[in-house]
Amino acid sequence: MSTFTQTVLYTDEDGYARFREDTIELNEGTPASRLSPWLAAEGLQLRQSPVGFASDFHCTGVPQWLFVLQGVVEIGLQDGSTRRFKAGEHFYSADTLPAGAVFDPNKHGHCSRQIGDEPLVTAFVRAAEKPR
Repeated sequence: MSTFTQTVLYTDEDGYARFREDTIELNEGTPASRLSPWLAAEGLQLRQSPVGFASDFHCTGVPQWLFVLQGVVEIGLQDGSTRRFKAGEHFYSADTLPAGAVFDPNKHGHCSRQIGDEPLVTAFVRAAEKPR
């Protein structure tokens, strides 16, 4: 059976953002075109960020897929690790603030920045429900 690798940015039990790799089974369709089950979504938002864009640490408000359409985005975590995603790549952003927590910019969330000499263009697809 075929699978799709989903990079997930999530909030761990200790409140810190982390990355993990999950798989989604491609168990529908035909042998020539393997498909996942439909994933619930509620909206699409496009964003363009200029060369030099950088954000402070923040949490994702509602879990969402982020697809890079142009450029490169670097996601930084509190532990100092980073991952870069270029045009054609994606990740599932679900590092929400833990229930009852007050945002602490020294503990929670992730930061992001545009890398290179072309603007960053992304598409956000907001999830309608939490993943499995």
